[in-house]
Amino acid sequence: MRYVIAGAALGAILAAGPILAQDSEESTNRVNQETDWSVFVEDDPTQCWVVSTPRETVNTRDGRVVAVRRGDILLFVSYWPEQNRRGEVSFTGGYPFADGSTVTLEIGDASFDLFTEGEMAWAASEGEDQQIITAMKRGADAVLTARSSRGTQTVDTFSLLGFTAAVEDAETRCGEG
Repeated sequence: MRYVIAGAALGAILAAGPILAQDSEESTNRVNQETDWSVFVEDDPTQCWVVSTPRETVNTRDGRVVAVRRGDILLFVSYWPEQNRRGEVSFTGGYPFADGSTVTLEIGDASFDLFTEGEMAWAASEGEDQQIITAMKRGADAVLTARSSRGTQTVDTFSLLGFTAAVEDAETRCGEG
């Protein structure tokens, strides 16, 4: 069974949005920046995560590109050592996903389906998390395709530049390295 991100951790992750968009405000829990990925650490309980925003977003409805309002769009890998959760891949698309839908994550030739609940999507198992992380370390881009509860299809492309260094930093900080 997968866990829902704790409220405080999700709030801190979502707070990363303006920082990653080069906003002038700095978060007190961002500890490192590796190209397109930021590393965050939270204490009590210890949590580490790497997060990035998309470099490209395309929204379509009925085959046409449309302008839509979306919240924070983030891809991250999280570590909760006290809960024995290590390397959990998740994605928030900035809108509620269609009920029962999945998000397709493509990295090079590899493709993964993430299950959805509300505005969040996760890999189905720890084993799949590790397969995704391995693919992310080897890849150049991660492309996530999803469908909103309003029927809009979204395609978000994330750069993987800096991912390996960032995730290894988070692993070390949370006692994995």
